Amino acid sequence: MEENINTVQNVIIESRKKLNISGVKDVSSFDDETILLDTVFGKMTVKGEGLHIESFNTVTGDIVANGKIYAVVYMSDVKNSGGFFSRLFR
Repeated sequence: MEENINTVQNVIIESRKKLNISGVKDVSSFDDETILLDTVFGKMTVKGEGLHIESFNTVTGDIVANGKIYAVVYMSDVKNSGGFFSRLFR
């Protein structure tokens, strides 16, 4: 069974110092503490210290970053229905 390249994503963290991610569509923004990515599975945030994008291949969607990696988080695509007070006063 052949997998569709558009729905495959690998996230590999090597010794909390090097990060390889496939399935990246775009880099929204980056600095030495945060990298925001648009991936095939939604928005992703990489948090760390001294982060540096080593390479980004826009054709294959592969990105390599290095630095001290603290967290890799997918951002929710689900729309929030509001906070506590908006639910309370419906």
